[in-house]
Amino acid sequence: VVVVVIALLGAMIGPTLFKKVQQAEQTRVAQDIRVIEGALKFYRLDNYRYPTSSQGLEALITNPGGQDNWSGPYLEKAPVDPWGQPYNYENPGRRGKEVDIYTRGVDNQAGGEGSNADWGNWNIK
Repeated sequence: VVVVVIALLGAMIGPTLFKKVQQAEQTRVAQDIRVIEGALKFYRLDNYRYPTSSQGLEALITNPGGQDNWSGPYLEKAPVDPWGQPYNYENPGRRGKEVDIYTRGVDNQAGGEGSNADWGNWNIK
């Protein structure tokens, strides 16, 4: 009887906890992307353009060379998503923004749903 009661409680509480974990991941991604966007704006103010895709977000931490006005570092260290992967960066952006900053989720594959979904500066709240 005790095992059945524990199983029923687990079945009722499990989905709620999973939803909260996913919500926390999305909140963290949104905050990280906003921080990166802010650093990119400071980089652009100093250098009159965003870093190229080949320079990537590393240009916010160390001078990529040839940037006389670089006054960084703009970030202390390269941020990683909640799953330990570095954030992706594309210049020019492909989704209606000047640049794209995104994570591919826990599976690190394009597309997906839930924790596997792609989250970027085009779809965060």
